[in-house]
Amino acid sequence: MIDIKLLRDNPDLVKASQRVRGEDESVVDQILAADESRRASLTEFEQARAEQKAIGKDVARAQGEEKQAILGRVKDLAARVKELDAAAGAAQAELDTLMTRIGNVVEEGVPAGGEDDFVVLETVGTPRDFAAEGFEPKDHLELAQGLDAIDMDRGAKVAGARFYFLKGVGARLEMAMLHLAMQRAIAAGFTPMITPTLVNRATMAGAGFIDNHLDEVYHLPADDLFLTGTSEVALAGYHAGEIVDFSAGPIRYAGQSSCYRREAGSYGKDTRGIIRVHQFNKIEMFVYCRPEDAQEQHRALLAMEREMIDLMELPYRVIDVAAGDLGGPAARKFDCEAWVPTQGKYREITSTSNCTTFQARRLNTRFKRESATGTGNEIAATLNGTLSTTRWLVAILENHQQADGSVVVPEALRAGVGLDVLRPAR
Repeated sequence: MIDIKLLRDNPDLVKASQRVRGEDESVVDQILAADESRRASLTEFEQARAEQKAIGKDVARAQGEEKQAILGRVKDLAARVKELDAAAGAAQAELDTLMTRIGNVVEEGVPAGGEDDFVVLETVGTPRDFAAEGFEPKDHLELAQGLDAIDMDRGAKVAGARFYFLKGVGARLEMAMLHLAMQRAIAAGFTPMITPTLVNRATMAGAGFIDNHLDEVYHLPADDLFLTGTSEVALAGYHAGEIVDFSAGPIRYAGQSSCYRREAGSYGKDTRGIIRVHQFNKIEMFVYCRPEDAQEQHRALLAMEREMIDLMELPYRVIDVAAGDLGGPAARKFDCEAWVPTQGKYREITSTSNCTTFQARRLNTRFKRESATGTGNEIAATLNGTLSTTRWLVAILENHQQADGSVVVPEALRAGVGLDVLRPAR
């Protein structure tokens, strides 16, 4: 969540952020009123508690009727203290609920608007002209089925719609891609992590994936655990309640995990193939750093994503995501979108977000700050970025296909796959 002090000191800044997100700015005034009510209730409670403690000392000194009168007052005060404590707790709960309705304050320069209001920062590479090459491109599913690389029918039989089996060269291609991504992350100084894919409510909420996305996640009510849609969630909770050490610079992790998304609300969208599925694999970069270093780290994550896409030899573009499409935790987000020939458009394959202190404040992740006035603990910043994921197979297969249904393997993956060309099954 955002810093309540920022909201008190600069409510207009927070309202402006809500406006560019296309969200309700009146909640800012509601929060200020709830905060004032909470502070007033807390003051009353503390005053009554102090009086209760003071009068308690008089009981031992009093005698007779005076003592009985004081005891009566003690009883009344105890009831009053209990009542005020409950009121202060209720006011805090109301404030906490309202605060979850405020997304992170967006960075200056983020485009206003919704999903279609992004700004293209750069376009890299030129899509192939299949007509000039003399053949009609096949989509990724037709190619993969010809290669015996994906089995959607048995995925649906075993688990339901939007599930699948990767098999043979499909499995080899994904494993090679994920391995290359992890090796590049390690070379860049990231610590490799294989993360839990089930997390508790505190972690899921702290990472910001319950407020407005509860319908997107799989929940196990009997255990009150949640399947994660990205290892970002587990990595955000990794240092919850801790004071981390940035003396050697930012702390950077690369998490490998299976990911799960219900895709609620996506009925009829991308039902063919593996663009929008319930389970996939991913390498996710995650960074903890000082708030003043977050923008630099964000650019570094984007650079790593772009280097990996370049190795896949894909045409792509980089977009600055509009405020209304950021999601609650992000102050800014850059997506890389690869060209998908049979759709004639770019589709997201990576996303990197600067979450500033939003997640770490909820999860109470701090760092020690040395200054001229002494030492104190401050809230850390967190960032995340995709380094590879199953969806990349869509762009790899379609962009590197040949007229005979074979697919040329990007050079960077050939050693891992063990093949230069994937050929149709006979």
